[in-house]
Formats: sequence, C-alpha cells, structure tokens
Amino acid sequence: MSDAGSEEFDEERGSLGEYEGDRNEAGERHGQGKAVLPNGDTYQGCYESGKRSGQGTYKFKNGARYAGEWCLNLKHGQGIFHYPDGSKYEGSWLNDQRHGLGVYSYPNGDTYDGEWLHHQRHGQGTYTYQETGSQYMGTWVQGKMESFGELVHLSHRYQGNFANNAPSGPGKYMFDIGCEQHGEHLYIDQAKGDGEEEELAVSTLKWKPKSFSSLSSRHTEELQWYNHILNQPVAGD
Repeated sequence: MSDAGSEEFDEERGSLGEYEGDRNEAGERHGQGKAVLPNGDTYQGCYESGKRSGQGTYKFKNGARYAGEWCLNLKHGQGIFHYPDGSKYEGSWLNDQRHGLGVYSYPNGDTYDGEWLHHQRHGQGTYTYQETGSQYMGTWVQGKMESFGELVHLSHRYQGNFANNAPSGPGKYMFDIGCEQHGEHLYIDQAKGDGEEEELAVSTLKWKPKSFSSLSSRHTEELQWYNHILNQPVAGD
C-alpha cells in the first residue's frame, strides 16, 4: 500500500522543469498550469504562489497517478491515488498521507472502507475478502484488527475481542440456524523439541467453548455438526 514512486522532485531546489500556465506579479506559478518535472513526472492543475494548491492531477513516471486536492505541494483534502500495482485509494488526505475516511481497493480484489491515520487503517472500518466474501467490521489500530470487532462468514459470524489481527479473549459464534456458542480464544503453549534438543514453547490459538444456546432442541444436533467443522467439542458434553 505504499506510495511507490511518489517521491517528488523538490521544486524549491535546482531546475523547476518546463511550465506552461498562469503566473502572478512576482512571476510565480499561480492559477492554472501544466508542469513537466526534471524527473519525468507531470502535474496539471492549480497553483498558488508557486505551490501546487487546489485541484490538480499528478502523474508519476512509474504509472502512478493522483487526482484531487493539494495544499503547499502536498496531497491534502479529497483525492484518488492509483498505484503502480493496480491498487487504488479514494478518500481523505492530510499532509500527503491517507488520513480520515477512505476506501482502499487492493490488487487481489480485497477492499477496506473506513478510517485512516498516518497512512494506516486506524479507527472503525470494514475489510472485505474478495475470494471468500468474508468481512471484518470493527476497530483497527495502526493497521491491525484490535479491540472489539465482528468477523462475518457465509453461514456464521464471530463477535468478540481482537488483538494483533486475531481473535483474543471472550467472544461468541453465531450460526444462521439460530444457535450461539459462547467461549474465549486462548493462546496455549505447546512444547516443541526432539530428543536432546532444547524444547521450545510454541503458542497456538485455541477456541475454548463454555456454553451454547439454541432456539429449539432440533438445533442442538445441527450445532454439533458446526462444532465438528470448527474442531471444537460441544459445551456440556
């Protein structure tokens, strides 16, 4: 998700490249204009006192492109960035970084729609996995799933706490047949070693069921089938 190739030529140093457009009384670029920078990038749009400010389109020589609002040569406001790998971000910018509300479309078809801070997913947002149709809706902290969230799958969903992109602590699975299973996700240390080799503890995330509820006794058998799929014992057996 990086702005690959977005390092722009510093127009305050050396040659400013070629420019066609309006200027103010001081001879600065001011108003509408088009510039070809020495590194091969181009910009067409608004200038104010020599700086890109207002609406404009910047095209990078590597194929990346930004169209939107500028302030003092920085992406600032609403804009769309097309990345060289085929991904796209459409939303709010602050001081050249994704910041505020925006939608990021990834090359594999996944999307994130939500809040951003300093170029990272941060706040409330929804991530949709294109291949499976599953969605995570909840809190993000510095690009990772954290705190309360909901993971929605085709026939069931999980609600609970998340830490470092994985379920953590208390939560519940809710199945479309009308059953709920309550429990918690725990990291279990498992010894790993061979012969005289020093054993190492490997933590594995496990679901520990505690109780379940259903709308009728008919659902109990169906819930057992779901637990088998999840490789989990039915609570109370």
